[in-house]
Amino acid sequence: MNPAIPRYVSTETDPAARGSALGATYHAEIAATYATYTGLFGAHGLHPDQLRDYGLAALGEIRAWAPELATEIAGIAEGSGLPEWQLGVLNARTEILAAATVNGAGECSASVVLPSDGAAPRTMQTWDWHDTHRDVMLAWQLEPTPGHRVATFTEYGLLGKIGVNSAGLGLHFNVLRHHSDSARIGVPVHMVARRILDQASTVAEAARIARSARLSASSVLTVVTRTEARCLELCPAGVGEVLPEDGFLLHTNHFLAPELADGERTLETLSSTFEREAWLRSRAAAALSSEDRTDRAHAFRAHRADGAPVCAHPDPALPAHERWETLATISLDVLARRMYVHRGGPCTVDAESWLCCATEEEMPI
Repeated sequence: MNPAIPRYVSTETDPAARGSALGATYHAEIAATYATYTGLFGAHGLHPDQLRDYGLAALGEIRAWAPELATEIAGIAEGSGLPEWQLGVLNARTEILAAATVNGAGECSASVVLPSDGAAPRTMQTWDWHDTHRDVMLAWQLEPTPGHRVATFTEYGLLGKIGVNSAGLGLHFNVLRHHSDSARIGVPVHMVARRILDQASTVAEAARIARSARLSASSVLTVVTRTEARCLELCPAGVGEVLPEDGFLLHTNHFLAPELADGERTLETLSSTFEREAWLRSRAAAALSSEDRTDRAHAFRAHRADGAPVCAHPDPALPAHERWETLATISLDVLARRMYVHRGGPCTVDAESWLCCATEEEMPI
């Protein structure tokens, strides 16, 4: 069995104190995550001076749009001993890659099934990234405001990504690429995800938060509550919404909303996103409605030899920035308000390999 992803439980409701405590606890891991990203950025031709400028620009956007998140980032910088702009770089890593017009062969797949009988939604996601990032993952339980709790799967130094909150709202996260993406750094999409987890209890509230941000990079946030689910496709040109068909919602890494699809920047000749979507729709839709999360994870066990690398394994012959691996498999239970995380791809999941992160008042370790 793969070792569990580290879990951290914050008890502070003050953002500066919460950030400082996390930064002090994981100062070595945050520094290592930053070093890993500087290697990735360098492989894509970015100069170190550009990173500082991008990091500072991101901090300015965050301060203007979500001051409490900027305060938390400042706390992490203080606790970790890193310059604040480096935390800006980490939290804007999607925007920096978009500024460099990076494309990619891999990335994530996510699904939501809303059962017709009103039972809890069934969700599943793979988190694909480079194999050099195996040690950047963190499961974080926190209380951003008194009485409102969040469990998020993220990376060291980043404020959030995938997760669920105590209001019963869950969020999955996939990267997208659009021709409106630009080097004029906007609000980082990871900040949009975190603010939704911090503040939203409905899909409509999540959409309003997403539409309020000036963006420079693209992603899709699949938001789900007990009765509703929607893919919010974010890009600088606007926010598109994709609704379930017969209770089934599926997204990989290309735009589905017609008003945004013409601006697609992901290359069919390079990316597996189109293969993955087609395979999951045709081969896995029924299995993804299973009540058992392990069965749902196993429905994602398609490899390249099966026709679509939903469960990705790196090719050691490729350079590090071109090697893709499914680093985590994640399911959300919005009814129980819990997140389940497995380190590794769906082909290594078993019933005992899930790490459970709760948002109950006790937030047990």
